[in-house]
Amino acid sequence: MQDMDWNDLRYLLALAREGTLAAAGRELKADATTVGRRLRRLEERLGAALFQRDLGGTMTPTPAGEIAIARAEAIEAEVAALSGALEASDTTALGKVRLTAAPSIVSRLLIPAAARLLSDHPRLQLELISEARNLNLTRREADMAIRLARPADIASAKVVARRITTLDYAIYAAAEKQDRAERLPWLIYEDGMMHLPHARWIAAQAEKSGTGSALAVNDAEALIQAALAGLGRALLPRVLAERVEGLCRVKTDDGTLPAREVWLLTHAELRPLTRIRIVSQWLDRVFHPPRPAA
Repeated sequence: MQDMDWNDLRYLLALAREGTLAAAGRELKADATTVGRRLRRLEERLGAALFQRDLGGTMTPTPAGEIAIARAEAIEAEVAALSGALEASDTTALGKVRLTAAPSIVSRLLIPAAARLLSDHPRLQLELISEARNLNLTRREADMAIRLARPADIASAKVVARRITTLDYAIYAAAEKQDRAERLPWLIYEDGMMHLPHARWIAAQAEKSGTGSALAVNDAEALIQAALAGLGRALLPRVLAERVEGLCRVKTDDGTLPAREVWLLTHAELRPLTRIRIVSQWLDRVFHPPRPAA
């Protein structure tokens, strides 16, 4: 057996995780032809076929491929652990941290707070991924993730999760419509979002009110923009809405306003790294800003 190249194993793992040559290429920032060539080279070195292609073009591991993938994952973990051990000995936040969160959290909360972090740590590169879907940390789609619910994979040995705060919600409308805000129609989430508790709450209010609903969207940022445009009233996280000029809070007698937990997920192997620790501490400050002195 010829000596193997670790970079070939990266192509093996990307193909196993993405399922097609094209998708693996996108993950590795290479074209599908390159992925195929690296796979063939690895198969020649190992003397075994590692994947078979089905009629739909999906690459399925062979029995030999399953063994190679398992071994490659173990090597990947060791490489990450070595890198982490070396970086943990350095007190400087150096390198890239890929953090994913809902678009409204990224645009309204994290980006405005990023200047101080990057000024204090000029060798840190923060990569903010605005994504409504939950990126998979165990597949290295992100290093850290902010989730607005208790994560289902909290028990995973590869992911460390902790609750960092609770989002309180309130009702908001355009400030220019403050005098008639309670008569405005509701701005709601579209049907595909009804698995979320706050989306169900708004829908219930719209149904029982005499004003009905004016517009349905699929993102909190869209709700903010619709409220600013005077299209109706919206249920929004206070930590976001109270930073938006032009919105006013609408009083309500309903004592059942929803709240959502905010969780921070970190890949377990990356947690000891200085750059991860620095970003984690920064997020605590973002969600718990110091109160101004009296």
